[in-house]
Amino acid sequence: MNEIFEWNRVLFNELPEIFIFEVIFRSTVMFTILLLTLKLAGKRGVKQLSIFETVIIIALGSAAGDPMFYEDVGIVPAIIVFTVIIILYRLVTWLTGKSKKFEEFIEGKTECLINDGKFSISTFKKETLAQDEFFSELRIKSIEHLGQVKHAFIETSGEISVFFYEDKEVKHGLPILPLLFHQKSKTISTDGIYACTFCGHTEELKKGVSNCEICKKDEWVPAIKTLRIT
Repeated sequence: MNEIFEWNRVLFNELPEIFIFEVIFRSTVMFTILLLTLKLAGKRGVKQLSIFETVIIIALGSAAGDPMFYEDVGIVPAIIVFTVIIILYRLVTWLTGKSKKFEEFIEGKTECLINDGKFSISTFKKETLAQDEFFSELRIKSIEHLGQVKHAFIETSGEISVFFYEDKEVKHGLPILPLLFHQKSKTISTDGIYACTFCGHTEELKKGVSNCEICKKDEWVPAIKTLRIT
């Protein structure tokens, strides 16, 4: 039976001192894997914290927790893990200050999601952001349709920032209230102003079937022009 405060077991878990080099290698590999995994998960997966900050928290939390609870995890290897993580943190921070491209890779960059009341389709293809999720974010900000929105951006933190048209500049836009949005159809029943449900482009249409001149999709919903109530 192991004795309490058997120092070789407590500090090294009876492992040879050369194992420290393996701990350094393991820590570096897992830090890199964490960073890349969260990078692939997208900004929304780590909302409010940057990807880099999340990696640091996970790595340090894991390194601190295991030696607290498991007797087969030595304290010294855990301390080595902490040291490696801090060194990697300093290195990555230094590189982000030296290289704009590296900074954008690690932290991401602000992307425009809505421009002049229409979706920026190229950005939506890059961001892991579902349309329903985005509509929900806009509705929380008391937005009824895209014609009220001049610009919307997804920040590096995953937050959505919105800039509005003044009341006199509000135009017809794609409704994002569920009851109205779900009235979308491929057939125009009456003449009027309609919004493409894919890109938000609005145009005046005649009865029948029509394709959007911007994205070439064929689903439409009646556009609205209500003012935003705050």
